[in-house]
Amino acid sequence: MRKNRTILIAVVAVIGFLTSCQKVIQLDLSTTSPQLVIQGDIYDEPGPYAVKISKTIDFDKPNIYPPVTNATVTITDNTGKVDNLSQAADGTYVTSTLQGVIGRTYTLTVTIDGKTYTAISTMPEAVNIDTIYSKKSFFGNDKVIVLDFVNPPTKENYYQVVHLVNGKQIPGFSVFDNNSNLVEKVSFSFMTTNITPELVAGDIIDVWLERIDKGVFEYFRTANRNGGRSTSPANPVSNISNGALGYFSACSVRKKTFTYK
Repeated sequence: MRKNRTILIAVVAVIGFLTSCQKVIQLDLSTTSPQLVIQGDIYDEPGPYAVKISKTIDFDKPNIYPPVTNATVTITDNTGKVDNLSQAADGTYVTSTLQGVIGRTYTLTVTIDGKTYTAISTMPEAVNIDTIYSKKSFFGNDKVIVLDFVNPPTKENYYQVVHLVNGKQIPGFSVFDNNSNLVEKVSFSFMTTNITPELVAGDIIDVWLERIDKGVFEYFRTANRNGGRSTSPANPVSNISNGALGYFSACSVRKKTFTYK
C-alpha cells in the first residue's frame, strides 16, 4: 500500500450473508481533504445487495477509512419499486426487497447531513462464458487463463472480469470494451503470474464475467489508469453526483469454474 495517500475501495460484501461480488481496489487520490466514498453493486442474482459508505482521510493520517453511519440510503428502479436500505454494519447499508432485473435502470440516493448524492446505472443483458481454460503463454513458459465468449452485436459492450482462486478473490480488476471492432468471438487472457501465491495443480478457479454500463466502465478504466502509476494522479471518474468518490453499478454476471492443471 503506497504511503498514506492510498485508499482502499472495497465493495460491499463484507458481511457473510451477502451474496454480492467483492472488488478490492487500491487507488492514489489527488485530493488532500477528506471526501465521501460510496460503493454499491446490484446483480441479476438474488440479493441482498449492499452499499458501503466511508470517508477518506488526510494524507498524513493512518490508513483508516471511517464508515459513515448516519446516511439515509434508497434504491429505486424505473418501474417505481423502492427499497429503503438498513444499516447491517457500520457504514454498510443492505437491501431487503430489491431484485436486480436485466434491462432496468436503478437510481441510488444517499443523503448525509442534508446533502444528497445520486447515481444511475442500467443493467445490461448478460453474456455467457462459453469456455474457460489455461494454456501456455506466447511469452516464455508462463501460463494464461483464457475465457471465451460471444460478444453481442450491439454498439456498447463493456465488461469487467473477476477471478477467484479457491474461493478468494484475486486483488485488482480487469475492464475492457469491445466497441471499435465489434468482434463476435472474444478470448480474454489473464497472466497466471499476476496471481499470488503461485497456482498449483488442483486449484479451483472461478471467473466472473460482468457486463457493466458505460458509466461504471469509465470509473474502473480511469481507476486502472491512475491507480498508483502517476506522480499526480487524477481521481477516477465517478458516476455519483455532488463530488462523491466511488461508483454505483447495476450489472449482469455469469460465472464459470475450472480446475487448474
